[in-house]
Amino acid sequence: MLPLPETGFHIVLYEPEIPANTGNIGRLCVATGSILHIVHPCRFLLTDKALKRAGLDYWQDLKLTEHKDFFAAFATFPPDRLFLCSTKAGRSYLDIDYKPGDAFVFGPESRGLPESLLERYADRLITIPMHPLCRSLNLSNAVAIVLYEAIRQTLGR
Repeated sequence: MLPLPETGFHIVLYEPEIPANTGNIGRLCVATGSILHIVHPCRFLLTDKALKRAGLDYWQDLKLTEHKDFFAAFATFPPDRLFLCSTKAGRSYLDIDYKPGDAFVFGPESRGLPESLLERYADRLITIPMHPLCRSLNLSNAVAIVLYEAIRQTLGR
């Protein structure tokens, strides 16, 4: 297996709802040397069995930061290195030049990011192009797609 160095990327889950998705994303963060940020309120306990099952035994190695709200979370990152992922965005995630330390924000599974955030950060919105028959991807799949593109770009330099 090829080892991957610490990437320094940040995955921000805004009010996550499904423990198995968060567990999968936590495992992905460990595998990629990324940091997981959870913005509360979280719709489940971080001790949830489904979360731990999806994260397997990697959860203990996860770099996890919890934030009381999006103001606290967003203050952690330079605004120009913050990318909000939404099906409502007009710019593809493939059109961005990523840098180590970038933060990718994903909304809750059932409703996505709130309009107030989409409006406030309109110039920071990205999307994953998909066929019109599908309205969205599974959250953990979407995180993996965007994160590995950022890794591909930064490791290829």
